Amino acid sequence: MRPEKTSIVSDLSEKLKQSLFVLVTDYQHMKVADFTELRNRLAPAGAEMHVVKNNFLKRAMADFGFPDVGDQLAGQTAVVTGERDVAPVAKIFKTFATEFKIAALKLGFVDRAVLSTADLETLAELPPREILQAQLLGMNRPPHWHGCSMQRLKRKENQRRRAHKKISAPLLAGRGTKRNCPSRWLSALILRRLSEAAIGGK
Repeated sequence: MRPEKTSIVSDLSEKLKQSLFVLVTDYQHMKVADFTELRNRLAPAGAEMHVVKNNFLKRAMADFGFPDVGDQLAGQTAVVTGERDVAPVAKIFKTFATEFKIAALKLGFVDRAVLSTADLETLAELPPREILQAQLLGMNRPPHWHGCSMQRLKRKENQRRRAHKKISAPLLAGRGTKRNCPSRWLSALILRRLSEAAIGGK
């Protein structure tokens, strides 16, 4: 490999190493204005998007010990990396793809585990940690908190149950159906987010 190509792969490998997640998207049909809009949306979530050649990405992933997904790395590829929570980033892509009909995610990685498009769809539906913390705090308040009435407590309990059902749905969806069942890693992530929210984790 030529020195300049080796340098590109080395830089890409370093980005993968520093990132808490890696998302892969197809940027076909995207214009410069579309790229700018998507990058502006990703920036507040601490994520960056870079166009890469598939061969360079495959080499960088192999160097860093990622699973071999070479058959899924085709077409016009852009890679998304970041040092914060992956769920808000997945939500940004879902919203953007719905609005513009472009930039759909192809696959992702967290802790080097492969996430399918179905897993990424589930991630996009998870509420932020702040909302989880607020919901859990509401569960733990005593009945006399700020003079809450029984009616208000019942309303909060109904909200809590709806929220819990929404969070737990991915774990129960497709039970017994391998095709629809979320990955073991994704199930663990959802439970971890609940635990972090309960203890005030960031």
